[in-house]
Amino acid sequence: MQAWHVSGSGEPSDVMRLMEVERPAPGAGQVLLKVRAANVNFPDALLCRGQYQVRPPLPFTPGLEFCGETVDGRRVIATPVLPHGAFAEYAIADAADVLPAPDALDDAEAAALHVGYQTGWFALHRRARLQAGETLLVHAAAGGVGSAAVQLGKAAGARVIGVAGGARKAAAARELGCDVVIDRLTEDVIATVQEATRGRGPDVIYDPVGGEAYVQSTKVVAFEGRIVVVGFAGGSVPRPALNHALVKNYSILGLYTGRYRTENPKLVQHCHEQLTEMSARGAIRPMVSERVPLEGAADAVQRVADGLTIGRAVVLTGRTS
Repeated sequence: MQAWHVSGSGEPSDVMRLMEVERPAPGAGQVLLKVRAANVNFPDALLCRGQYQVRPPLPFTPGLEFCGETVDGRRVIATPVLPHGAFAEYAIADAADVLPAPDALDDAEAAALHVGYQTGWFALHRRARLQAGETLLVHAAAGGVGSAAVQLGKAAGARVIGVAGGARKAAAARELGCDVVIDRLTEDVIATVQEATRGRGPDVIYDPVGGEAYVQSTKVVAFEGRIVVVGFAGGSVPRPALNHALVKNYSILGLYTGRYRTENPKLVQHCHEQLTEMSARGAIRPMVSERVPLEGAADAVQRVADGLTIGRAVVLTGRTS
């Protein structure tokens, strides 16, 4: 079969190589799945750079979520067991982690529903307890993770402020349904948020960026607001000033979605049921802006790493629905 291999640390376009390899053999409690579509995530680039919290043995295949097919022809979504990631014709997954693909979504959309939307659901509903009528600010609102949070926020009845970088991404954030869109390249984020909230600030802030975005969040968050930290795509891990959180009465909440698979797998199942129901009634639908063949995976990962994509880039590795 064909699979992308990474044999050393570096930029995805430099270290990813498409190889002809043997199919991986599943171990106890695992299943071999034919990959139909694999979503590209920013952590795929971190894996290539050797900067992710998980460091699989070399060589490994990146690709952290996919829509696949079982031996009896069922469509499923899963996270692969590294080092046998999803940028390949076949991948291995833990049987307990395999979930039915929502019927309302095609293969590419189903592949993009898993990690990003679970992250958004856990962040907004489990950690921040977002309520209808509250104001949600989403950094990188046109990105893969941010776009999911925008849709989930709207589905929850929140007023959503989206921050995006550049006119193209700002337009995508409006298309997603943001009530207010801020182009951080041409507008003052802090002043615009204060104006949009009449000085009160957002109740919940969803931050997959870190760095300057986090600093902006601390300056605008509402009294008793919640900042949910889900990643550091900006490349800088902030050092929170806890005295500032004390004085302003806001909460800093961390989220690593993968932890729930071991700590509370029943909640993961509940989350998937909620996402499936929302997709069935059209409340959420992954914004898949690019569908590339398996041969284009390395370029797609590099473009996601460089912040050049909108919504989701998905690698089509097999037959699609």
